[in-house]
Amino acid sequence: MHWVGNGFPVRSVFDYNGLGRELSPFLLLDYAAPYQFPPGNEKRGVGGHPHKGFETVTVAYQGELEHRDSSGGSGKIGAGDVQWMTAGNGIVHEEFHSADFARHGGTLQMVQLWVNLRAQDKSAEAGYQTLLKVQIPTVELPQDAGAVRVIAGDFAGQKGAAKTFTPINVWDVNLRAGKAAELPLPDGHTTTFLVLSGDVLVNGEKVARAGDLAIFARAGNGIRLEAKTEAKLLLMDGEPIDEPIVGHGPFVMNSRAEIQQAFEDYQLGKMGEIDA
Repeated sequence: MHWVGNGFPVRSVFDYNGLGRELSPFLLLDYAAPYQFPPGNEKRGVGGHPHKGFETVTVAYQGELEHRDSSGGSGKIGAGDVQWMTAGNGIVHEEFHSADFARHGGTLQMVQLWVNLRAQDKSAEAGYQTLLKVQIPTVELPQDAGAVRVIAGDFAGQKGAAKTFTPINVWDVNLRAGKAAELPLPDGHTTTFLVLSGDVLVNGEKVARAGDLAIFARAGNGIRLEAKTEAKLLLMDGEPIDEPIVGHGPFVMNSRAEIQQAFEDYQLGKMGEIDA
């Protein structure tokens, strides 16, 4: 575990210098497991910093976050809400605990996923989507096995709330103890999931437990999960992007020259400023 700013105690499950190179289009996954913050007046989080070349997806499970960025995007998300930010051609943003959450204290639990963009989309205009819990469709699984929240992509005919540049499925999967479910997924896609809580038997072979990351071969049309206990998973599935990955700090591009240009653009103020 390490701290991002003074508000996010996270574990880097994977990043673009390691497993992220094999999990295209997914570059990085940070998980802030449940952490209790005391009441206080301190502003907690991360101040203004840049990104370019990809998208950030922040899923809140407990606690509240407030976001502002140089595209004019802003929003507050709480339990069950998601923020989907397109860094594209460059953005500056900040993320803090909401004022109410900081004042009263409480448990924070969240995930941040970085999703790569194709070279042609790395110059896309920066933008921001607030996806509130009420906007995210939930599909009940057959035989009372649980439910799937469709953040992005589609499941059983339900379209996810997020707009994406390439085919991506991001699902919150909740399974009931002793139940089994088949999750259909496209052949050829990268598929992985993080276990947030509980134990699940995967394809009748291995048990994945809280904190584990399950990674699948890019072949076949789905996975089978059997819940040994009540279980919650974040499933990520996407069409691979067959392009070079060159990352440095907050920028992910296709070449070292583009990384250098990103730093210069930020230093020259070309990524904008957050309104006072």
